[in-house]
Amino acid sequence: MSAAQKEEAIETKTKFSIEDAINRAIKKIGAKKENELCKYLPMKTGGYMHHFTFKKMKAKQPQELAAIVERFVINSDKPIGVAPKQRAARGSRKRKDHMNFTRNQLERMLNIARLAGDKEIITILSPKKSLATYKRELIQSIRQQRVEIELWNGYVEAIQTQQNMLAASDMLQN
Repeated sequence: MSAAQKEEAIETKTKFSIEDAINRAIKKIGAKKENELCKYLPMKTGGYMHHFTFKKMKAKQPQELAAIVERFVINSDKPIGVAPKQRAARGSRKRKDHMNFTRNQLERMLNIARLAGDKEIITILSPKKSLATYKRELIQSIRQQRVEIELWNGYVEAIQTQQNMLAASDMLQN
């Protein structure tokens, strides 16, 4: 018998033993599918074995999988289902440092920033308006003979944003 034939015979024997172990385990727990067996096989990292891991081990590490199946299902008096691995809650990856303010709170903070004269904070906290809204409000303030620097700064910023967008679209077209 050549080395290749010996290797093939060993491989056939291990495949038979893994299939035999899986079939016995499935009968013991009363499962219908092979994947149901995964819930009885614990992992070192916690929880039960994922069905992808089960398939990979069946193909690449059949002896190790057979030993796991025999240890936790076949040789066990009453096979116990393993609790699933603890997962992070949904939305837990969201930034936690983001604060939500009510409209009144924002207006109060904006007034505090105005009293302090902090222009940067004022521009950050000021609600973004359209160019037409800025024009309308500026005209109203001029008619009422009021000077509102934040309104003017917002108008200038809106025009700059519009010009930047036009320049970017022109570059894309050319």
